[in-house]
Amino acid sequence: MLPKFTIIAATTALMGLGTVASAESCLEVTLTGTQGGPPVFQGQAGSGTLVTYGTQENKCRDVLLQFDTGRGTTQQLSKIGVPAGKVTAVFFTHIHSDHSEGLADLMQLRWHFNSGGPKVDVVCHQDAKSGAGHTMSCEKFAAHIGDALIHSGEMAQRLAENPKRLPGGPADLLNVSTFGPSQAPAVVWEKGDVTVSAISSRHVAGHASYRVDTPAGSVVIGGDAGNDAAAPPRDTSTSSQVELLAKDADILVHSVIHPVMGPLGTTGFPPPIYYRQSTATDLGSLAARAGIDNLMYTHLIPPLGAPRQGPYPLPAPLTADDYVGSAREGGFEGNVVVGADLAKLRLTAE
Repeated sequence: MLPKFTIIAATTALMGLGTVASAESCLEVTLTGTQGGPPVFQGQAGSGTLVTYGTQENKCRDVLLQFDTGRGTTQQLSKIGVPAGKVTAVFFTHIHSDHSEGLADLMQLRWHFNSGGPKVDVVCHQDAKSGAGHTMSCEKFAAHIGDALIHSGEMAQRLAENPKRLPGGPADLLNVSTFGPSQAPAVVWEKGDVTVSAISSRHVAGHASYRVDTPAGSVVIGGDAGNDAAAPPRDTSTSSQVELLAKDADILVHSVIHPVMGPLGTTGFPPPIYYRQSTATDLGSLAARAGIDNLMYTHLIPPLGAPRQGPYPLPAPLTADDYVGSAREGGFEGNVVVGADLAKLRLTAE
């Protein structure tokens, strides 16, 4: 079955889109947070992407997969009618706070009302040691997700009110599954017709990118992946691992940095941080080479309309056309979604 797509509530540049009739199965991608990095601009939520699969009748919501849980994830999910208790699994690209700090809120709410389960699968890279000697650990992050509430007495108070809640707090509702480093896509999670594959990619230690395959289509979540070479000279800023994962996928969701933040500009943005992100232009080139139809920019650095990225001033605020123009410069002629919180794109199978 060939997937087709529609756009719902998205900031987009459209080329040749058609209306899709009702179909049996569907895949929907929602950007639950598009803030680039730890700063906050106009209330944008932290990084996250919800991928759901099901039928047209149930709004594609048999399986609900949350990739990264930046700040505000729970609030964003509530805006589209997804309760905390309905999330099937959570996947982390990496354990940076702007991608992970919403998990505590999500799981505390689930523990409060859904302690009877089911547990939530948390899928992430195994512990990885950085070049500086510290270890990035998704397992420890998950195990200690409720520690502040436990030590503050919050858990004891809630248990006194309802002893049926799990005694260990929200961590008791997590089923953590890790995978090792791999330079080839490997299946890390499956349920029914939904398969999730992962590949190791460069950003920080333990970074991974994902691909979701369903009968309605496929989507790749690149995370903050960048090129294995930490700085120029190199052919591109993008990840060869993401490009391998993205071959012939329908949608690529990826963090993006605009070239205006580069060291040749006037912003003063730190070059090492710039070089570990993928630029809008190079992502356009990757999407064209991989045969992608739909490119969704998220984790925008800088945000649309912002006068600065954190403390780094811009010569002028950027527009969606600036990002789309960069993708076109890279040779991408497909559909570009310049991420706004809760932008959606749906694939349907006939």
